[in-house]
Amino acid sequence: MLDFIVENFTASDIIQFILYMCFILAGKWLLRLGATYLARSRPGFQEKYLPSFLSMLNWVTFYGIVFLFLFYFSNSEWLFYPLYSQGGVDVTLFLIILAFMIVSLAHRAVKLFIKYVLSSVYEYYQIERGLSYTLSRVLYYTVMVAALAFSFTSVGIDLTALGAFLGVLGIGIGFGLRNVAGNFISGLIMLFERPVEVGEVIQINDKIGRIERVRMRSTVVRTAKEGTLIVPNQYFIEQIIKNRTGAVMMAQVTVSVVFGTDSKRVEQLLGEAVENSKEDEEGILKATHAEIRFIDLRNRAMEFQVELPVASFEIKERVESKLRHAIVECFTKNGIELAPAELDLSLLNKR
Repeated sequence: MLDFIVENFTASDIIQFILYMCFILAGKWLLRLGATYLARSRPGFQEKYLPSFLSMLNWVTFYGIVFLFLFYFSNSEWLFYPLYSQGGVDVTLFLIILAFMIVSLAHRAVKLFIKYVLSSVYEYYQIERGLSYTLSRVLYYTVMVAALAFSFTSVGIDLTALGAFLGVLGIGIGFGLRNVAGNFISGLIMLFERPVEVGEVIQINDKIGRIERVRMRSTVVRTAKEGTLIVPNQYFIEQIIKNRTGAVMMAQVTVSVVFGTDSKRVEQLLGEAVENSKEDEEGILKATHAEIRFIDLRNRAMEFQVELPVASFEIKERVESKLRHAIVECFTKNGIELAPAELDLSLLNKR
């Protein structure tokens, strides 16, 4: 096959094809330069339309080169030279490229349809974000499976034999890749049952974050401090997850003072610290009041807890830090001592 292609290739064909390809790339570069220049003078265009335009430009350039290749060499015998025969189909390089184009175009087309058509439909009918995400995922996987099936058939791959192969492979997955298969099935359950949805705020092992994306094997959770968490889907099915979406987010600070200190005075000072921390802080909910509780008694300490409603989990730790600074300032001015750390009695017994 390689010798046949080399024999039918000429230097002039290669040079002409490269020149045409350079024209396409030059056109892409000029359009990109013009769009970038236009975006600088119109900030609204840069934020809303420039990323989509550049993505579309890359997509058109890539497929333009592929179609140029097929059109330019459409009369070449090597493009239609049979590589092998399968099921009565002579598979050529042209068929392989066509199968790749079908899958690639299906992927791009369904992405564009979901982004520019379905998103408007969801907004018009006020479909909630979780349900719209599920419908989009189902549509995407359905189109891609159909495109792959059509591509396999076009290059002579028998889907019946492929199904038998996948059945045997499934047995191997059941034994050797139980976790991967479990996460995949859990992803399907999450898409249809929707125990948690995109956009909701959840708590995982004392980490609070917002769900950004539910994939087939894992879920992406964005936290304020730890960055992005990649959580296996099986975790959401088997473990207890705290959904904090409907709950009021609280900044919590626990303080231990020496036993015998005037507890009423401590509560009063904590209230003053809360009022001081509210100054110039937009993240604290002004319409609600902080809750100050005397929560525990220990041998040499009294524990108090301050809960202050905040707007979102992204600012929770910042408000807690500011509240601690205010508490230290109030306690220092009024001579309130914090309780020492409680000793481990088991270590004392060993001495």
